Amino acid sequence: MTKVVITGAVRTPFSRYGGTLKQVDSILLGKIVIEELIARTKVPKNAIDTLYYGTCEPMETGVNINVYARQAMLVAGLPPETLSMTIDSACCSSMDAVTFCKREIDAGLAKVGIGMGSENMGRQVYYLPPEFKFGDRTGHIQLIDATRRGGNYTLPGLDAAATSFDAGKVADEYGISRQAQDEWAVRSHELYGKAYEAGKFKDEMIIPLQIPQEKGNPLTISIDEQYRKDSNLEKLAKLPTVWNSSTITAGNSPGINTGAAAVMVMSDTRAKELGVDPLATYVHGTRLAGPHRYIAAAPGWAIQKILKETGMSLDDMKVIEINEAFAAMPLVSAKILTDGDAKKMKQLLDRTNVNGGAVAIGHPVGASGARLVMTLAYELRRRGGGYGVAAVCGGLCQAAACIVKV
Repeated sequence: MTKVVITGAVRTPFSRYGGTLKQVDSILLGKIVIEELIARTKVPKNAIDTLYYGTCEPMETGVNINVYARQAMLVAGLPPETLSMTIDSACCSSMDAVTFCKREIDAGLAKVGIGMGSENMGRQVYYLPPEFKFGDRTGHIQLIDATRRGGNYTLPGLDAAATSFDAGKVADEYGISRQAQDEWAVRSHELYGKAYEAGKFKDEMIIPLQIPQEKGNPLTISIDEQYRKDSNLEKLAKLPTVWNSSTITAGNSPGINTGAAAVMVMSDTRAKELGVDPLATYVHGTRLAGPHRYIAAAPGWAIQKILKETGMSLDDMKVIEINEAFAAMPLVSAKILTDGDAKKMKQLLDRTNVNGGAVAIGHPVGASGARLVMTLAYELRRRGGGYGVAAVCGGLCQAAACIVKV
């Protein structure tokens, strides 16, 4: 296979629900990261062969009709001949997007690709159910808030056990307590705060944004708004569980977030031709699906799969990123990967999400996979190189994983 290198990786700050980016169209956020990626790498726009765009909240992007990938790449100024595709594999979407770019390059179908994702979860519409479209009706009509549907599947065969919020029950099965999840959430905020103050994100991946306002000065966002400096175990312990979960709370979960992230990959031969210095090598990417209620276990299974496919081991991985769709995910995954050995599990978790995770950073679902890829690449560079693995779960028990080398 062709050696595929990461030549650029950027993202917006991630905004909280009702925060600075609350009214910014996610396609425009996608445009911003595409433009910044091109500006940083100085890769000619006509050199980009393919673009995969992840998003999984169509009740927001749907107001822009469709073909979100193509809209984003055209308003970003890419040539109309550039191929693009919008994909929805839930929270896995933008990591899958990078992997799909790699697969096209491996197959000789492309030389340069952008894998990305963008989401404004809080900007989803109010709507009427489809049965109101036909026939005469009388009586009161109730609007549905699409933002509040998350994790609920209503088609026959997808009962309550299919929801993302069943992660709490899976955590129970694996012996991961509510306290352990709360402790992990506090750790996420603490590590993120230290990393941000150390300047780890500001000069690398995050693009500060200025958002114009109807009145007054523009609002500036340069830090992930989900971060809570005052988070502590005592506060989290007082929070009620949500969605009938046994352990999941608003405190040990991310919020309803907004943001975009993009990663440029190309063959190492093409990088030399274009005079672009690689950030890292995208060694391998894989996908996984399993029994739909076991979403909390999916990242662990995906890491097992990618290690088997590459013939590598956890001991080869200097850094590990497991998306904190809930705090349960890295904890359940670590237990799976260490067969429940407490000592090995601690050692594994000590090198997992070392700068905090989505509980503190936020989880704009379509963008998080690409965020994990770049987090891995930049942290490995700081540590002088090595291998790292990242994994993310997606709705109805999907998962994606990748291995990056610096």
